[in-house]
This record gives sequence, structure tokens and C-alpha cells, in this order.
Amino acid sequence: MNDSHILSDDDRYLAMLGDRVRGERSRRGMTRKILSNYSKVSERYLAQLESGRGNVSIILLRQIAAAMHVPLAELVQDGPDQPVEMALILEQLADLSVGDLADLHRHLRQRYTPEAAQNGRIALIGLRGAGKSTLGRALAKRLELPFVQLNKEIETAAGMKLEEIFDLLGQAAFRRLERQSLEHTIETHARAVIETGGGLVTEAGTYERLLSSCYTVWLQASPEEHMTRVAAQGDQRPMAGNREAMADLHRILEGRESLYRKADAVLDTTRRTIGVSLDDLVAMAPEACKNPS
Repeated sequence: MNDSHILSDDDRYLAMLGDRVRGERSRRGMTRKILSNYSKVSERYLAQLESGRGNVSIILLRQIAAAMHVPLAELVQDGPDQPVEMALILEQLADLSVGDLADLHRHLRQRYTPEAAQNGRIALIGLRGAGKSTLGRALAKRLELPFVQLNKEIETAAGMKLEEIFDLLGQAAFRRLERQSLEHTIETHARAVIETGGGLVTEAGTYERLLSSCYTVWLQASPEEHMTRVAAQGDQRPMAGNREAMADLHRILEGRESLYRKADAVLDTTRRTIGVSLDDLVAMAPEACKNPS
């Protein structure tokens, strides 16, 4: 096959974007001239965009979306169009309060996913330094369960260290490997203690899979203890420029708190011994983790 006939990812995306703009315009009964008048974007430019040859700026695309009264996110999304039902549901969700959305999310988990507490997997989430490795390993030993460190599974799957994955393959590749490793862990371990990476909660699909397949516990600690524990592990990088590092840590915790709170339980390990925290963690564990059927 001639290489000239092979579309790049960018070419495919522009073609999809052009089809989507043309389709939305047609559904609204708008000619290209009408859209041009409302959006203040030339007909020639619109023709190039709809044919997949227009590398449109985000500002112009925002004008086009506004003229058709279409959310900009719907035009620029990568992948197939959403089903009509999804669009209608999103319109309904837009009017709900944060509390109502939280209630709905709990209802959907109960209605459409297995009860996580009924299986024998317990997953620990939280930032590095909260005690996931230490308490996870101790909990697994106490309950006589396998201890799975998801980041180690990712390294095994990739054949390289985490730093190399990020440097050579990038964030997107790491997140794909993370999801694949979680799926493999779920498939191969009906009962286990799973230590997750701190950023897993930021990937909605992966986090939802974790929530629906494991009993999750957020190991919480103060920013100061996070920093001290990481340094005690021999990593002095967080202490470099301590004031900025602490400010960054506060921002990360604030940004992720609402995500971490989706866990089934929360355990604050601040100023608590390993033994006391472990006893509390054992008490939190579902019966399926303690007594195999």
C-alpha cells in the first residue's frame, strides 16, 4: 500500500471533527452560509474544516460551537459520538447539586455493579507516604492474602521502571498500563490486598473499575507526615525547595480529596503507630477478606 494513503492520527481526528461539524450543522438545518454569518467564520474556512483539511484554532471552533448551540466538548471529543441517551442524561445531570450527584453515583454502583464488599479484594488508595505499602503488606500477612502492588505489576508488564515509562512512553501510556494491570489483578485474584498508585483516582474509568471490584480504603495523613515519611524512605526530592513542595502537596490533596472520599472507608494514619492503624484497618476489612467462602 502506498504510504500516501495512510492517514495519520491527526488526519483521522481532523476528518472526524469535520464530519461532526457537518453533521451538527445539518441536524440544525443550517446552511454553511448561515453558520458562517452566526459564527463569524468564513464559508471557505468552514468548507476546509468540514472536509477534514482545516486545522482550526480552539477560538474559532468555540465560535462555531456557540453558533450551533453545541457544547464545545461534544465537537472536540476524541472517539465516536455519544449515544443520544447519553446526551439527554448529561442534560439532566447538569441541574443536579453536588450532593444529588453523589447520591446518584452511589445508587448506580449499587444497581449496576457487584457489591464490592462481597468479594475478597481490599484496595488501599491515597498519596505516597500515607502508609499503603507498610500497612498493605502487614494487612495481607494478617489476613493471609496475596499483596499486590499495582505499580510493580505495571513495571513487570512494561519491562521497565516507572520513571522510564513516563520518560519514554508518556502519561497516557502509563495510564493504559495501569488499567490493564488492574484488570489482570482482578481476573487473577479473587482475594487480595491491592496497593494502588496515588494518581489512579484521577483516571475516571480506572477508578470506577476499582470502586466496583474492590472494597476501597483511603489511607489519609497530614501533608507534613506525607513529606516526612517520603523523606524517611530515602527520597529527599520532596524536601528540595520545601516551601514550594509543601504548597504543591497541599494543592494535590485538595484537588483529589473529593475523589479519595469515594472510597468505602477512610483511615487517618496521622501520628498513629503501625500497630494501631493495622488493627483499625483489619476491623474495616469486609468479612469476605477475613473468611473465604
